[in-house]
Amino acid sequence: MNRFTTRQLVLDAMLCAMCAVLGWLALDFGNVKLTFESVPVLLGGLLFGPLDGMAVGGVGTLLYQLLRYGVSATTALWVLPYALCGLCAGAYAKRRGFVLTRRQTAFSVGLCEMLITALNTFTLYLDSKIYGYYFPGIILGALALRLALWAARTAVYSLALPPLLVSMRRLYVPPQNSLDGTKDSES
Repeated sequence: MNRFTTRQLVLDAMLCAMCAVLGWLALDFGNVKLTFESVPVLLGGLLFGPLDGMAVGGVGTLLYQLLRYGVSATTALWVLPYALCGLCAGAYAKRRGFVLTRRQTAFSVGLCEMLITALNTFTLYLDSKIYGYYFPGIILGALALRLALWAARTAVYSLALPPLLVSMRRLYVPPQNSLDGTKDSES
């Protein structure tokens, strides 16, 4: 499939918008955030590959960060986890030919969610040091809750994403051309 079709750009833009909206609708509990903004990032990566996943995560989270917090010294560090999540999910799916078993999807989701959790925790540490609100409990005090949220998101996304990916593939991935030049009719 041609990388820069109008259809692909529209799908990426829709996933970016979903990422920004889901980030905005997050529930903040002090230094812990309950959000579903990684769902469109994972979808973009698992369906369309590493570049699309990285674009969805990077642009979607950047929009959310700019609209909610504006520009700060750590804005790029808050965007990085989701961009890397899309890149990693997309690279894993591409390596597997975009055909993932439930177990492979769960592995990819767990790895990406752990990456987001670890990088967001590190960014929180740097942000607190830069802006002067650091104390040891800010990281260690919420670490157990952060890890519990990682496990919960991994479990829920691992169950929800496989059927969602199948449905989205049927809707959005065009049928391949057959050898005689006509479109396959099974879609």
